[in-house]
Amino acid sequence: MSFIQKLRAIVWKDLTSELRTKEMILSMCIFSFLVLIIFNFAFALGLKTLQGVIPGILWVAFIFSGLMGLSRSFGAERDRGTLPGLLLCPVSPWGIYLAKMIGVFIFTAIMEIFTLSIFTILYNVNLLPFLFPLGLIIFLGTLGFSTIGTIFSAMSATTKARDVILSILVFPIAVPMIIASVQATGMILAGKPLQDILSWLKILVAFDLVFLLLAYLTFGFIMEE
Repeated sequence: MSFIQKLRAIVWKDLTSELRTKEMILSMCIFSFLVLIIFNFAFALGLKTLQGVIPGILWVAFIFSGLMGLSRSFGAERDRGTLPGLLLCPVSPWGIYLAKMIGVFIFTAIMEIFTLSIFTILYNVNLLPFLFPLGLIIFLGTLGFSTIGTIFSAMSATTKARDVILSILVFPIAVPMIIASVQATGMILAGKPLQDILSWLKILVAFDLVFLLLAYLTFGFIMEE
């Protein structure tokens, strides 16, 4: 089997396992829905105020709901007792990392599509005019979140309080990505052209590349632990 085929096999295993239980994606979507509902009823927002808080609401829903999926990435392997078998697969640690990261990205993207759909209904906001630039920012932000989240999910998988430890590890490191994503999202929804958010885009791209390189260099040592 080629590297791509091995990668596809691990990703497909995660997808089919989730399709059988729907445990991860349902919990992520329900949590995201609850976040939107809470913000909707907690604030009596006018149009101008709403425009200012939309980016924060969206990324709070994305990040906190995404954390629920992260904790299940390697945690589910440990709970089922399949983690040793995964390590024995004829693929490099980098391949295992990429497969798990792609799985996290897919599940998070599904949750984000659901979140955006519910958001347009609850907050009566038309996001269609901003679909391409907003999709680009969400793609880069989600990639960065999945990149660092997969690393720390592997590190915390064998601990008892993995959900708490995962949050403690992810949030401080993800701050530049979150700030850049929120700022870029706000500028896009304010009607600013794509050229005006190039500096934030560069931060997101650099963040993704740095942590992909870090995972490539260190994930083998993390899996040995």
